[in-house]
Amino acid sequence: MSRRKRHAAHENHERWLVSYADFITLLFAFFVVMFASSQTDKAKAQAIAESVANALQKGGFNAAVHEILGGTVDEKGKGNAQMKGPGGSQAKNTPNPAEAELLPSMQYLNSVLQDEIQHGKISVHLEPRGLVVTLREGVFFPSGEDTLDPSTYPMLDKVAATIKDLPNRLRLEGHTDSIPIHTARFRSNWALSAARSIVMLELLATRYAVPRERLAIAGYADTVPVDSNDTPEGRAHNRRVDLVILNQKVVIPDPAQPQPKPAEREAKK
Repeated sequence: MSRRKRHAAHENHERWLVSYADFITLLFAFFVVMFASSQTDKAKAQAIAESVANALQKGGFNAAVHEILGGTVDEKGKGNAQMKGPGGSQAKNTPNPAEAELLPSMQYLNSVLQDEIQHGKISVHLEPRGLVVTLREGVFFPSGEDTLDPSTYPMLDKVAATIKDLPNRLRLEGHTDSIPIHTARFRSNWALSAARSIVMLELLATRYAVPRERLAIAGYADTVPVDSNDTPEGRAHNRRVDLVILNQKVVIPDPAQPQPKPAEREAKK
């Protein structure tokens, strides 16, 4: 009996294809995941865009954004989806660009005038038109007079130091309470409020060398109260001189002259 001769087994040189195929499969899966993620983002962006457009047309903007982005909405319509930390922490409000220009000056004055502010002699606050430094009449002027008390000069030295370092224009605004005045010197509250503004202008120009071209005055009498004129305390708050460091970026009308309504502007044309 003859035996068949066994052939030697051939070596498999194609085994690398298995590893290569696994690699290609994984790479394909990776790109599928990336593609799917990008499509999800696009879908969300498209959904947000459509919701915003719909909200602008029909109202409910805050609710529409909340529905897409998630998060809770408080009673003011603000959600916490974009807040940081557990439960959301409210981000700091961005200052109004019209007010941010004079924010460092306000912080400095609040620091150097801390004692005077605590005792109600001076107040410092920002408005869209500028930085307002309020001088209380009971501290700086005798009742019914326009003579500045020299004992207040140390306080004014601190204010003037800030004013001199700024290029901004300065408006000095005199205010009174609603009780009429009629003396040999001042026939009305208008005359008294304007006279006190002039005194402050002369002091800044002569004692502190603030250029006169940066200065202006205004007398408002009792037309711009900050408190009620029905009580002695309220009238004391209304008797004041405001040093207004005007904002350079925004032109704001005088406080006693509100902007006319559209119908009024049309009537004037």
